Amino acid sequence: MELSLPIDPAANELVNRDPLALVIALVLDQQVSMEKAFAGPYELEKRLGHMPDAAELAGFDPEALAVIFAERPALHRFPKAMAARVQEVCRTLVERYDGDPSRLWSEAADGPELLKRITGLPGFGKQKGQIFLALLGKRFGVQPPGWREAAGDYGVEGAHHSVADVVDETSLAKVREHKQQMKAAAKAATAG
Repeated sequence: MELSLPIDPAANELVNRDPLALVIALVLDQQVSMEKAFAGPYELEKRLGHMPDAAELAGFDPEALAVIFAERPALHRFPKAMAARVQEVCRTLVERYDGDPSRLWSEAADGPELLKRITGLPGFGKQKGQIFLALLGKRFGVQPPGWREAAGDYGVEGAHHSVADVVDETSLAKVREHKQQMKAAAKAATAG
């Protein structure tokens, strides 16, 4: 049970083994493809020469970090904003969890508490929190009582709604199809 996206195997390996890389990938997972978001921590590691910890990123010079994120190819469509967001999240991890991102989930008593902890991170609303919770449960075996219910539709077994459900190219295509259907439905709702 692990995350397997069609990206560089070393990038998959990093997000599977390093909790901060996983958190950073989730931060980056907006307005870019899943593949780009989840390859981002590996690209950051290559640019810095090592995978930084939360304390290092929290204390990084913000302008220097923005420059690193903006190097071509940029780590995100909005490199400056995402560098700042990653830094905010790392500061929160340092303040609340002594810089250990795994404490975010390892110390949660149940699914609702875990969702509350995740949505307590800067930039993590309910939907992103539920996706992260489903990812932890489905791919990383983090399954406190009530996790599926707290993850909502993203926690449903056999669903293809998010990165939590991607295990190969076929499941990735199903997730993309679901996202397109949701966008079309939202567009139709606002038009009507």
